[in-house]
Amino acid sequence: MSILSSTLAYASQAEPLVLESKIPLGDVKGRIDHLAVDAARQRLYIAELGNDSVAVVDVKAGKLLRTLHGFREPQGIGYEPSTDTVYVASAGDGSVRLLHGEDLTPAGIIGLGADADNIRIDAPSHRVLVGYGGGALAVIDPAHRQKIADIPLKAHPESFQVEPQGGRIFVNVPDANEIAVLDLTTAKQTSAWATKNLRANFPLAIDAERQQVVAMFRHPAKLAAFNLRGGGMTHAVEACGDSDDLFVDPKRSLIYISCGEGFLDVFAAQGDAFVRVAHLATAAGARTSLWVPQFDRLFLAVRAAKDPAAIWIFRPSS
Repeated sequence: MSILSSTLAYASQAEPLVLESKIPLGDVKGRIDHLAVDAARQRLYIAELGNDSVAVVDVKAGKLLRTLHGFREPQGIGYEPSTDTVYVASAGDGSVRLLHGEDLTPAGIIGLGADADNIRIDAPSHRVLVGYGGGALAVIDPAHRQKIADIPLKAHPESFQVEPQGGRIFVNVPDANEIAVLDLTTAKQTSAWATKNLRANFPLAIDAERQQVVAMFRHPAKLAAFNLRGGGMTHAVEACGDSDDLFVDPKRSLIYISCGEGFLDVFAAQGDAFVRVAHLATAAGARTSLWVPQFDRLFLAVRAAKDPAAIWIFRPSS
């Protein structure tokens, strides 16, 4: 089947994502950054960067539980289940603040120095990873709640992901025009994948089934795939602009991308290429999201404009 006929076939079907509900976040102003989930408690955490706060949403009840204040431009957030701890990384003071998962009381603070950003929880290695500063990933031991290593990079890291059971970390480093490949065991960079004429690579995900890393670029706005082993760029297609999160849904062989220009793009894998199967209108500035396989839902953070800030919940139609 050709790409054109594949596109027409998908166009005749229902939209792959359906807006199911909206959860208001209260009086929240400014930019909203990343999200995380405590699946056991069915809680969603939202880093409200422009409001210096973190929202806690009860997903099951579909309501805001509480808003936590006292942060300085929170950007990254993660939940570490083995120690039942929430991690919040703030750009304003370069700190990572820890909260007890049960009651969300303070559990410590780790100072990183500057621009603490994305957080990833690597369960197999029992490590928490935080991108920060002019170019580094901090490696945190959650059992002792302290930083144990830095992995240096050429510039500030944006989205990064840990290879499942592989020990490698793939990091978008837009100011270096590369995807850095790191070895978690040795805490060193082992290679760099050039992004060629594509710039501003922010979101990134691993497509384990197709053995590729997928990344979104803002200049120009394109979705690109890189071979997981060799690192070469295999193909790139046009996508929505001002993206900040993307996720692979292996169950449906779909890719979800949230973009600040006000769209969710959905791509289907077709052999060695991508086909855009949906271009869903959302809201301007709604560029951060979270796909939660345990709930089979995509959560989109929508900042306040004409309407109050809210989390929009999308469910797959099949």
